[in-house]
Amino acid sequence: MSLLRVVARHAARPCTRAFVSESSSSFPPATGVYQVFDRAAKRKQRDRAVSRDAGVGSRTVDYVRDEVADRMMERLLDIKRKFDTIVDLGSGPGHFSKLLDPEKTRKVLMIDSSETTLNRDPDEEFEVEVERAHADEENLLDVLPRNSQEAIVSCLSLHWVNDLPGVLIQIKEALKPDGLFLGAMFGGDTLFELRTALQLAEVDREGGISPHISPMTDTKDISNLLSRAGFTLLTVDIDEVRVGYPSMWELLEDLRDMGENNAVVGRRHFLHRDTLAAASAIYKELHGNEDGSVPATFQIIYMIGWKPSPNQLKPLERGSAQTNLKDVL
Repeated sequence: MSLLRVVARHAARPCTRAFVSESSSSFPPATGVYQVFDRAAKRKQRDRAVSRDAGVGSRTVDYVRDEVADRMMERLLDIKRKFDTIVDLGSGPGHFSKLLDPEKTRKVLMIDSSETTLNRDPDEEFEVEVERAHADEENLLDVLPRNSQEAIVSCLSLHWVNDLPGVLIQIKEALKPDGLFLGAMFGGDTLFELRTALQLAEVDREGGISPHISPMTDTKDISNLLSRAGFTLLTVDIDEVRVGYPSMWELLEDLRDMGENNAVVGRRHFLHRDTLAAASAIYKELHGNEDGSVPATFQIIYMIGWKPSPNQLKPLERGSAQTNLKDVL
């Protein structure tokens, strides 16, 4: 699906692309886990995105998460079960939670590491009872007891987790037997147009490259990770959201307002103006649309897994069929 992003508020062009460099944190990093992302910087980036212009810019760029939340809700509605409480992990302001109605659940528990983002929108915008918990998604079992939840969902937050296998295990442990996990996260081809343009421009102007876009999980790895975490009855599928921008500059500003700035540990904190200008020209030359706009692709991986339970339906053992397939065909 393609979304057209009409932007008319970018009169000036930045000389450099600045990134947050603070590393202090109210949540200690998980011990023994290789740190790919600076989670403290990411929280501050998201806090500032919501605080800037009283949250106006933040609400303007909800379009990607709102679209993915809609598609996640379609998958939830296919599950003919009503839940007493649904946990929205990495909820942000509640893109998915706002779509829940009393016929699907009585209450939603929103958990997010960015307190400002978590409390951006009032309870009046939700149709079900709302509870909010400011906590680190990487330490889920500090918030939720084991075997306590009927359903946990996550809409576009897991791509900033350092220990994705560990978080999936914690989700499974927090669920009751036969509990549901429904998630969506950015896949490895997300923003490939921007990634290639920046790399080519940096090699040409500076003689090397550095990471400016978060490394993301490859699609083929998700099923293995869910299986290793102990989930069963897995469903994994892929979709894309394509957004049109007037130029690369508008895309960069929207990513900032989404709180999706670069947060890779050891990142550079600026890009030279001529490198950015070259990247913008390369972006338009390689990927530009006929109308002069440029596309940005967000690859979305959707996943469904269930915590094992003795009462779940299970496939029959191999060789137990009573009818020969040749007779049917």
